[in-house]
Amino acid sequence: MALAAALVTPVPAQAADPPVVRTDAGWVRGETTAEGRQFLGIPYAQPPVGGLRWREPRPVRPWQGVRTARDFGNTCVQSASWDPGYEQPSHTENCLDLNVYAPEGVARRAVLVWFHGGGLTAGAGQDVVPDTFARQTGTVVVTVNYRLGAMGFLATAGLDDEAHDGVSGNFGMLDQQAALRWVRANIGRFGGDPGRVTIAGESAGGRSVCTQLASPTAKGLLRAGIIQSGAYGDCAARTQETAVAQGAAFASKLGCADLACLRAKPAAEILAGQGGFDWAPVAGGAFLPRQPKEAFARGAAAGLPVMNGANQDEGRLFAFGRFDLNGTPLTADQYPTVMRTDYGEAALTRYPLSSYPSPTIAYATALGDQLFACPALRLDGTLARRGQVYAYEFADRTSPPFASLRNLGTDFDFGATHVNEVQYLFKHFGLPTPLNAEQRTLARQMVQYWGSFVREGVPRATGQPAMPAGTGTVLALRPTSTGGNVLSNTVHREHRCNLWDTERVTQTG
Repeated sequence: MALAAALVTPVPAQAADPPVVRTDAGWVRGETTAEGRQFLGIPYAQPPVGGLRWREPRPVRPWQGVRTARDFGNTCVQSASWDPGYEQPSHTENCLDLNVYAPEGVARRAVLVWFHGGGLTAGAGQDVVPDTFARQTGTVVVTVNYRLGAMGFLATAGLDDEAHDGVSGNFGMLDQQAALRWVRANIGRFGGDPGRVTIAGESAGGRSVCTQLASPTAKGLLRAGIIQSGAYGDCAARTQETAVAQGAAFASKLGCADLACLRAKPAAEILAGQGGFDWAPVAGGAFLPRQPKEAFARGAAAGLPVMNGANQDEGRLFAFGRFDLNGTPLTADQYPTVMRTDYGEAALTRYPLSSYPSPTIAYATALGDQLFACPALRLDGTLARRGQVYAYEFADRTSPPFASLRNLGTDFDFGATHVNEVQYLFKHFGLPTPLNAEQRTLARQMVQYWGSFVREGVPRATGQPAMPAGTGTVLALRPTSTGGNVLSNTVHREHRCNLWDTERVTQTG
């Protein structure tokens, strides 16, 4: 991942000595940049290789001397993608590292721990560079790698037998908790306050936050959560029965009848065989005894403040990927059949083609409402019964497509699509975002909202409406030219959630 490292490493400040910090496993030497201090590629668990493949993460072994922490660690096993720095697949299992970004000074600062997106099959902690965010908000930010795909979420009868609670398939989620335990033990030495840890993430990272909030084994490791576009599917996990059946099918695909065979397979072969399976958390064991929705209703995360939101045009990325990316835009003739097949007659009636600029955009609107906007609002309602939940919608329809889409050179109108808000908070893939003056103002405001929440548990921005707590009203985030940041109580209606909240609607995605 040399290209990614080259893209994301800030220019070091010339006069500062490299910072050295002692962790519980040994000393690390980072570097000082114009934004503060950064320590990259710190291992938080033993490499999950050989006999540790598909086992719970083990504490990292101590090292002698001072370990250089100036470069990102390996990305976990994953396929090549269109994201910058991911032009080649990764077959490296030695990847359980994290990165720490801290402003100068010794104050005990609130901490943000970021879980990356990527569908639980792709991505890495280095996907965002939060050094400017850390300086502007006065927080310490940690980004985390965790096992992905089959390496992170395989469940089999044999693995269930090895698990202390009889339920396997949550290795990637347990990696995240191992990273949080590392933060609790070590972040004070980097200027952070282990008692003020907020976990955050977007897409699969947001789903991870939702899952961790529902996990009893995460208790004491965090005090708040930020879920960005992560409530899809109501944060549902696989059942143990489903996960084990999928694991058996995966093993059969690889020609394996037992764990020894699977553990002997090269990572490249595991990766080649994982397509077509659902890699996701598993409910039923100590990590996640109940589905998140039920856990929240029973009081999981009670008293923990949560920021939760979605983007106004989430579905456009996915509709583009299904249709236009392949040179086969959805046509007006195809639209009724596709809508009836995926969503039913009622949805076709509620999303008339005449109301949208193209069939792809019409389909995308239904997809985004069903998969992201309405589940986010439902989660708000569930969480609000037990604690404070702050709701937002990123609604800058003029936002530039994030870097992966910009590189495609397409003129497709992505609007406020999935992932687009990340570049307003951090350097996405370490790259600058081509924001205009009004969008830069919105980005500064968003950084204030997020930073205030991390520090104080309440999202505020100077001269802007407070992000509302409770249900029914959300803060729409958008530039002044399109109305500015406003409180909206019409989002449920705009996303037709009275349709999508019914059980009879077929789930997709």
